[in-house]
Amino acid sequence: MNIASIGSFADPNLLVGTETNDDAAVYKLTDDVAVVLTCDFFTPIVDEPYDFGRVAAANALSDIYAMGAEPRVALNLTAFPKALGLEVTGDVLRGAADVCREAGVLVAGGHTIEDSEPKFGLSVMGVVNPSRLLRNAGARPGDVLFLTKAVGTGLVSTGLKRGVISEDEARPAIESMATLNAAAGNVVRAYAEKGFVHACTDLTGFALAGHVHEMCEASGCSAAISFERVPLLPHAFGLAQNSVMPGKTRDIKAWAEEFVTVEVSEAVAPKETILNIVCDPQTSGGLLVAIAPEAACDFEVSLREARVPITACIGTFEEGKPLVRFF
Repeated sequence: MNIASIGSFADPNLLVGTETNDDAAVYKLTDDVAVVLTCDFFTPIVDEPYDFGRVAAANALSDIYAMGAEPRVALNLTAFPKALGLEVTGDVLRGAADVCREAGVLVAGGHTIEDSEPKFGLSVMGVVNPSRLLRNAGARPGDVLFLTKAVGTGLVSTGLKRGVISEDEARPAIESMATLNAAAGNVVRAYAEKGFVHACTDLTGFALAGHVHEMCEASGCSAAISFERVPLLPHAFGLAQNSVMPGKTRDIKAWAEEFVTVEVSEAVAPKETILNIVCDPQTSGGLLVAIAPEAACDFEVSLREARVPITACIGTFEEGKPLVRFF
């Protein structure tokens, strides 16, 4: 039983629900307009409250971009202990507001509760023409897989929490997490309108291995990824080598045993290091885009022209069962 669907009923206007573990719900209002709805919140993964707000906002907005939509309105979801004080709460909200302002998104209110463990995020509404909707389903054998941010946020965040690396060393990861996927999303939409983008999702809590697997499962194909082409954040590789990783990584690794194979030479990296990286849960990661091979070169050029920091072609989709092969 899908717990998320308990109490729901059939409605032909619900274009995307829980069936394929997609990034957001989509409901058609008219033939030309559908609303895209998502929410996301989590405990602090960085020390500075302002940065926490920035990262949380960019992370929540990412789901909208991944669906080929434009975010319009957001609501804050705030759960903080009184002991933190209004100044800390204000800094978190200010960070989120600055990112939403950059995205052209109106923060129209929200809800606040008292909680012993701080949590923050946003509920976001976007709009899309139903004919231009993107999903994690639809990838075809031969499609090229692009990734638009470096991997390793879970590793770096854990290293920061444990004092293994400093905040200065973690700064590239923090800025990556706080960076909107808007520029990449604009390019993806442009190529989707030409029929070249077949599937899209964003890279978040189920890690690179998990989210590519979801694309494969929803699309009825498999994927082959060159590990050496996967862009890594500074310090991520060393932290993975030393198993400085979130607790959730172990759960993802156990789950991924069913669908991940590693064929990378030990001279490149030990298998466990590779798994610690590709099963690293991400926060506010990049977009994963399945694009027709004939458009791949132009797509990469367009991403660079849009000043998307990372434009990594990491693999291809293939015929076969929904497996993910790292070579």
